[in-house]
Amino acid sequence: METIFLIGRILFGLYVLHNAYGHLAHHKATTGYAHSKGVPMAGFAVALTGVMLLIGGLSILLGYLPLFGIIILVAFLVPVTFIMHAFWKIQDPMQKMGETINFWKNMALVGALLMMTAIAQPWPMSL
Repeated sequence: METIFLIGRILFGLYVLHNAYGHLAHHKATTGYAHSKGVPMAGFAVALTGVMLLIGGLSILLGYLPLFGIIILVAFLVPVTFIMHAFWKIQDPMQKMGETINFWKNMALVGALLMMTAIAQPWPMSL
């Protein structure tokens, strides 16, 4: 079971780090998208959330202070999901479908993070 948990942790951590990379490496494009959704101070918000994803992803991947990483990621996912993926505000069926998928994907990630809090810490094979 420890090996399976480690594999899952690696996959989850890499997914989050991939998103951190997108926020930070493509800051201008991501800022434009955030601005189009009405995010105030979009450039700052994108940089801040990119750092949150980086810290949270590394925490999960390495198993270093995982509860701290989980809190950061939940603090990122919940407001971002409701602001950026508000599918109930969209009329276009294709756009609505995409936002609905992203909304529920993010809610599933929050669920996975909450389940991770049930794993006794320190996690096996962690720093």
